[in-house]
Amino acid sequence: VVTSKMFGWLFDGQNGIINYILLHAGLIDQNINWYGSPDTAMMTIIIADVWKTTPFMALLLLTGLQTVPNSLIEAGRMDGAKGWTTFWYIRLPLLMPTLLIAGLFRALDAFRVFDLVYVLTGGGPADSTETLSTLSYKVLFSTLQFGYGSAVSTAMFVTEGIIALVFCLYLIRQIRRAQ
Repeated sequence: VVTSKMFGWLFDGQNGIINYILLHAGLIDQNINWYGSPDTAMMTIIIADVWKTTPFMALLLLTGLQTVPNSLIEAGRMDGAKGWTTFWYIRLPLLMPTLLIAGLFRALDAFRVFDLVYVLTGGGPADSTETLSTLSYKVLFSTLQFGYGSAVSTAMFVTEGIIALVFCLYLIRQIRRAQ
């Protein structure tokens, strides 16, 4: 919620710092209502979501990089491999399981994003930023259609389960192939 409020202030249509910077840089000639237009609302939510989750992804990838044994890097260098060659042929293949897990976490997190959308736009304008999470919330608590809202939530849960299952099966196949 804190990230949502911060980005709400940054991209505010009247007093936001983004409009101020763009106006004074001469890139725009009038304020842009970032959350009031279907063309820009989703883009700003995506920017906020990427900004919010980048540190977690960076920590996951750093952890994955630290698991690469230095002996393999040194052996590659002794065989004549330089920086990019070492990365492409030693580090990246060993980092692939971590990348897949990070991709799974990010896909599932993006699939069920609620806080950013609800705080910044409430799903609008004209439902252009509506996600399944906000739809489920609106149906459950605004229109009190508990059956429909529960069905949306259940479908979302099943879809996330299928996505996770596909990622896990792929990861297991990659691990078996590597052995």
